[in-house]
Amino acid sequence: QKHFRMRFSTAITCLLATSTAFAFTVQHNAVKNAAFTQQSSASSSALFVASTEVDNAMQMARQQTKAPVFDEVCETTGVTLTRFMAEVSMLNPEISELTTLFGAIDTACKAITNMVKRSQLPSSETLGYEGNVNIQGEDQKKLDVITNDVLKRALRFTGKLGVLASEEEDTPVDLMGDRDDSEREILFEEGSKYVAVFDPLDGSSNVDAGIPTGTIIGIYEHDENCDTECIGDECMEQDKECLANTLQPGTNLVAAAYCLYSSSTFFVLTLGNGVYMFTLDENIGEFVLSHPNVKIPETSSIVSFNEANSHMWDAPLKEVYNGWCQGTGRSKTRFSSRYIGSMVGDVHRTILYGGVFGYPGDAKNPTGKLRLLYEGAPMSFIMEQAGGISTTGTTRVLEILPEKVHQRVPIIMGSKQDVQEVIDAYAAAK
Repeated sequence: QKHFRMRFSTAITCLLATSTAFAFTVQHNAVKNAAFTQQSSASSSALFVASTEVDNAMQMARQQTKAPVFDEVCETTGVTLTRFMAEVSMLNPEISELTTLFGAIDTACKAITNMVKRSQLPSSETLGYEGNVNIQGEDQKKLDVITNDVLKRALRFTGKLGVLASEEEDTPVDLMGDRDDSEREILFEEGSKYVAVFDPLDGSSNVDAGIPTGTIIGIYEHDENCDTECIGDECMEQDKECLANTLQPGTNLVAAAYCLYSSSTFFVLTLGNGVYMFTLDENIGEFVLSHPNVKIPETSSIVSFNEANSHMWDAPLKEVYNGWCQGTGRSKTRFSSRYIGSMVGDVHRTILYGGVFGYPGDAKNPTGKLRLLYEGAPMSFIMEQAGGISTTGTTRVLEILPEKVHQRVPIIMGSKQDVQEVIDAYAAAK
């Protein structure tokens, strides 16, 4: 009984400590005037830095999200995702609708992680293929289709979305999931504030082998002029204008997140002011803050590429990669290879341990394999918020304006010093 009172007292003390430990930070990014006066002869790497500084200046024009900072993570009670978003909403009333949106995403991720766990049981209805192919020409597994519907329905009932785009949809679609494809129409609801883009189950082809999979989500602001219902041919032009809401550069993202389904279920989130990592506590059914304000190491010795394609890479990338493998690169450190083949899993490890993840363009696929809108941009936003860099080798990924929903893009992202070595190599090759 005495022992119980001590544990109870400790838990109460911890709860009181966490509930009073909030401090609020506002990031102030100073932009040097020199960034705006770069000479035309400056190197590509200098232009990359200048571009970043200019973008920071543009971001300062908007009020920056203030995220709660926790001095420590309580091991007995923790801070749930629900409570975290409530605090953000209280501090930033202008983004209070994101609380509802992420509440729906929270629920969808919990449902999907259970589907993934049960997918290999003989009685599971998610085994096998659907019999269709998606817009990329990839065979759709039943699990792809089901998880896509789970996210669509969860987001639909928030009432906060105007347009939604997914890897498993041919075009941006409405959230009315009950219609047949032949009857599909685009619906823009009044009051809808956000545009959501997502990959419902990245790495789904690896599920049968028990390899980590994940869900990627990006949130943009919705054009306020697109708040009317458009049905039929009479408003095709309005449809096109409103659907352009999905074709925004990553610099316009207001939030991004991913769920990783692995040894634990992780929910990693950024609202534009740092990266916060939550872990699902299945005993209480809640995502609990486990890594506040995550920062990627500035350099590391881990490389994560599909080496089987290295013979088709550009010469600058080959040179840097060989230097890493042989220990003759800029850091004089021999890198080790860690490649899962699932973007969410590889990026998650890269954020925690540092290193470089990449799926670059090559002779066979000059634009790479990853999709810009709902894979490249959201993950690049998270990577940069964690202190890393994401580039194609020559261009910052977040600055690329998508021309179509399923556009592909080469990607190299990770620790700042290591990725900068790649950028410098491409600049020197010009």
